[in-house]
Amino acid sequence: MWKKIKLILSSIREYKKYALITPIFMIIEAGIECCLPFFISKFVDTIILLKKPADMLDGSFNNMGLSVVWLIVLLIGLAAISLFCGIMGGITGAKASVGLAANLRNDYYKKIQSFSFANIDKFSSSSLITRMTTDINNVQQSFQMLIRIVVRVPLMLIFSVIMASVTGGGMVLIFVGLIPLVAIGLALIGKFAIGIFIRVFKRYDKVNESVQENVSGIRVVKAYVREDFEKQKFDAASDSMTLDFVRAEKIIALNNPLMNTMIHLSNILVLSIGSSIIFANSYPTTVIDENGKEVVNIVYNSLSIGQMSALLTYGIQILSSLMFLSMILVMMFMSLESIKRVSEVLEEEPTIVNPDDPIMDVKDGSIDFDKVDFKYFENAEKNTLEDIDFHIKSGQFVGILGSTGSGKTSVVNLISRLYDVTDGDVKVGGIDVRDYDLKTLRDNVSVVLQKNVLFSGTIASNLQWGDKEASEEEMLKALEHAQALEIIKNSPDGLNRVVEQGGANFSGGQKQRLCIARALLKKPKILILDDSTSAVDTKTDKLIRKALKEDLPNMTKIVIAQRISSIEDADQIVVMNDGRIDAIGTHEELIKNNKIYQEVYYTQNKVGGEQ
Repeated sequence: MWKKIKLILSSIREYKKYALITPIFMIIEAGIECCLPFFISKFVDTIILLKKPADMLDGSFNNMGLSVVWLIVLLIGLAAISLFCGIMGGITGAKASVGLAANLRNDYYKKIQSFSFANIDKFSSSSLITRMTTDINNVQQSFQMLIRIVVRVPLMLIFSVIMASVTGGGMVLIFVGLIPLVAIGLALIGKFAIGIFIRVFKRYDKVNESVQENVSGIRVVKAYVREDFEKQKFDAASDSMTLDFVRAEKIIALNNPLMNTMIHLSNILVLSIGSSIIFANSYPTTVIDENGKEVVNIVYNSLSIGQMSALLTYGIQILSSLMFLSMILVMMFMSLESIKRVSEVLEEEPTIVNPDDPIMDVKDGSIDFDKVDFKYFENAEKNTLEDIDFHIKSGQFVGILGSTGSGKTSVVNLISRLYDVTDGDVKVGGIDVRDYDLKTLRDNVSVVLQKNVLFSGTIASNLQWGDKEASEEEMLKALEHAQALEIIKNSPDGLNRVVEQGGANFSGGQKQRLCIARALLKKPKILILDDSTSAVDTKTDKLIRKALKEDLPNMTKIVIAQRISSIEDADQIVVMNDGRIDAIGTHEELIKNNKIYQEVYYTQNKVGGEQ
């Protein structure tokens, strides 16, 4: 666990000075807080003496009055220093904890950006969000608590016991006797609460997952009138978490009555035992004042009233410190779970990294699959792809067809090295994709995935993901190839037309065409369209293929499609079935020789019929 804590603390960096200064302020504050009752007791005893005429007979009145003044000055000075240290400790502690959280979020986000698809598959998106928000917030709070309260509270406990011993001598045994009782009670409370709190954090993932899924699929929810069902699902996850929080808080709530009971008990013991000692060890004396009158004075041999008042204060400090210590332990155990969850992401090593001496140039768009096997997880019993072996010449148009789950997307994901093969080789331009610089490879292999994503901004800013230096002319040309020019022509803002989050203000077909235009701006040697024209009508689909074939003849084009009309003019068509290649050939060849292709073709053209 220490390794994980050390990893988290490594993000403190430029805020380290604040983290080191804060405990110093806390030590000074705790020391002064424990000294104040001692000096207050001296002040009380001095005031009592000042009121005794007998003490004025020896001419000591002026000296004692001066002592009172100095004690007042000392108390005000100590209180001011304590206040200053408390304020400065709060400021520096906040800077250190907020700085740690800010750096930790940056490190966390950068780590996620380095992940391959395999790494992301290991953590659900809802869990990654929870870790970056709730868990890092817990780390921030616990770190501030660590450098402030965790330093202050144990010192307050130790210093208070020491000062109580100095002030009251054997009276400190009252507190020493109560400490184990309080500690046992608080330990039992903490033990039951911690387990519940740890379980709650795992439920956060479920709540976030429900929210994320519902918001991203809100159109589907409304289309199927499933609002009530989604509310019930969210309520179930939320109520489960709420019940656990209530259980934990009920247990934690026992702290206050326990502490109040112990504080009252300590006060009763101090007052009763202290009073007995005062009365048993004090006696009256008679002296003659300057007017010749007899004056009775009380002499205290072992314990004074001021000392007893200081002991009451120290008792409250000792027991309160124990209560805060128990709460700290609960919070620290909770934060350990958060530290574990955040460090799991930070410790995760990307499964795909650059080679030591990467190749920085892709010669052409040729692709070779040599006896490729692939599975998404090492411990998977069955390969997702088996014995994939085919070759594509640079500039060819290749179609991939197959039923859902046949492995079409898995095949193309290997080309841009979104995943690495389990066995065999995938080559681009005659070189194994694992030997390329990742940026070089992915700049030359442009992929339009099944799920089209547009980002908040404008059409221009989205297109510039393909090439941030793209000119307006280049963007218009890409839109023309993607048959998307009318999207900007129909808007007075043109390329500056606003894109809402997720492209919510565009139709499915518009989003697909904008994503194709964005991919074309990369000027890749290989373009992969993963069912990226499914929301486009057949006429527009045909125009897109025609533009790509005529205007970009040297670009290798791979199209995954459900419609045979989208790939029937391909140079070769790969038919996938259950993770294997069932057949490779042209449209005419497959119509004659391949049963799967025949079934799809006749279903689309005779039964359902494409319009």
